[in-house]
Amino acid sequence: MRGILIIVILFAGGIQMLRAGLYGWTLFILFPVILGGVGAWMLRPATERGAVASGALSTALASGSLLILGMEGVICIAMALPLTIPLGALGGWLVYQMEPVRIGTRRLTAFLLLPSASLAWDAGATPPVFEVRTAIEVAAPPEEVWKHVVTFSELPEPQEWFFRSGLAYPIRARIEGSGAGAVRYCEFSTGPFVEPIEVWNEPHLLRFGVTENPAPMHEWSPYARVVPKHLHRYLISKRGEFRLMPLANGRTLLEGTTWYQHGLWPAQYWRWWSDAIIHRIHTRVLTHIRALSEKEHAARKHNLAVSTAPHQTFCASPKLDRRGACVSL
Repeated sequence: MRGILIIVILFAGGIQMLRAGLYGWTLFILFPVILGGVGAWMLRPATERGAVASGALSTALASGSLLILGMEGVICIAMALPLTIPLGALGGWLVYQMEPVRIGTRRLTAFLLLPSASLAWDAGATPPVFEVRTAIEVAAPPEEVWKHVVTFSELPEPQEWFFRSGLAYPIRARIEGSGAGAVRYCEFSTGPFVEPIEVWNEPHLLRFGVTENPAPMHEWSPYARVVPKHLHRYLISKRGEFRLMPLANGRTLLEGTTWYQHGLWPAQYWRWWSDAIIHRIHTRVLTHIRALSEKEHAARKHNLAVSTAPHQTFCASPKLDRRGACVSL
């Protein structure tokens, strides 16, 4: 009975952290270890392997219950499991090493008080700023690529499973005004990024701030609408830029960079996910810009070749003068 009460208290504490938006070390590190340990303490498995499995299962069940209760969606739970399941297993293993029969309620209570110390750090932590840079080579000069960087037409529907599963993806870009001070709108499937232009160095550098960020995804859930707190004001783009560098072969090295923050800890673990997602977004945009630029460049070269080709004169008359010119009949 005491074990069930402890599980209920832990689960309620986790829900309160989710509602408060405290996605820190307490939620993603300490809680899985403690849940795994409590699970092994309650089940008292006879083997080390059983203790590890008990800890992992306890954490997995707690994660699944968040989906059932409508607190989280499938995508975010799946992203957290590679971190939380091993930690739950670690908790089960630690309790097994300490012999569960000898672990009294007082020791377990002291163990459960550990999160209170880390919560203060979670509440005051400032997220670091990360940088993601992606580059692509375009078979066109910077002068022809530039306009497709500033604005671009609607992209085709994504075929990648991660975008189709709910992650936000770019659709089109438009701009109001020209030069520094203009406002660019990069429209995503979840809404627009609002990007005031800071540097307009045509055709080499377009740099902008970001004043509005849409949600990073639509969550998968059995319920009509699930909006966890981390969908707003956690994964935040701070600024971005496009660099166009001319290459010796008449091509352009097009480079896109995003500076962003996320309020999730451990920061490096969640950065692995966010960097990968932003790289995919960059690649989708840069590939579209390349296709537009190369199509226009090929058409321009074709038109130039046609306009500069020597004209052939066809003579309807069978008679020619001494210089080979047509003689009118």
